[in-house]
Amino acid sequence: MSKGKLAKFADMETYENVFQYPYSVVSDVPFDMRGHWGEQYFGNANPIVLELGCGKGEYTVELAKLYPDVNFVGVDIKGARMWTGATLALQQGLKNVAFLRTNIEIIDRFFGPDEVSEIWLTFSDPQMKNPRKRLSSTYFMERYRRFLTDRGIIHLKTDSNFLFTYTRLMVEKNHLPVTAMTTDLYHEAGAGQGELQHAAAIQTYYESMWLARGLNIKYIKFQLPHDAQLHEPDVEIPLDDYRSYHRTKRSSLDTAK
Repeated sequence: MSKGKLAKFADMETYENVFQYPYSVVSDVPFDMRGHWGEQYFGNANPIVLELGCGKGEYTVELAKLYPDVNFVGVDIKGARMWTGATLALQQGLKNVAFLRTNIEIIDRFFGPDEVSEIWLTFSDPQMKNPRKRLSSTYFMERYRRFLTDRGIIHLKTDSNFLFTYTRLMVEKNHLPVTAMTTDLYHEAGAGQGELQHAAAIQTYYESMWLARGLNIKYIKFQLPHDAQLHEPDVEIPLDDYRSYHRTKRSSLDTAK
């Protein structure tokens, strides 16, 4: 499936499973299907689960295959990457998966109150310099509350010690109920930890590279109640010594909040 960006964008304009709103941050374009994904797109009342920052969409597609009675929406701003998952979903006839191309900062414009039951954050950029941009920050938690069911589930799966530690501290600071947590997902899931086997059921291409490099995969699953004010943790956290696979960090700092 080797195609250039322009060809991929042209394909996605014709894809029934892709909704593109890349400029909505500035234009505030209304989304008529907000609050009506189940009836207007999926044609059922099954739970809706989001993968935020889905990249190529391979995780979204695999989730949809594993759980046919759940509807999945992969969200990212990078259309050329998203084309891969959207194409696979169409080729495999998956009716319980869709893709939304937009900025995650405005994700609440596309889903109505109580419309989503779970969110997956899979290998998100740790944003070590800017807490507000972290997808597990209280800034984003407040947005998720606008469309997530009360005590809806957040999954964070990451290779980043920094992002995992930050998220764990945020959860502890706000007394959010934790369902599962590990710093070595595949080892503990292989040892028969039932709550972790769900998260270990899918291993992406990049995960296999990180594991081969000796990096453990961390995972935390917690609930997000609608009530109570959220507070950021005020703790210095050691920075990762890399930004992504084979890329060193740019900052000279050793810690950040």
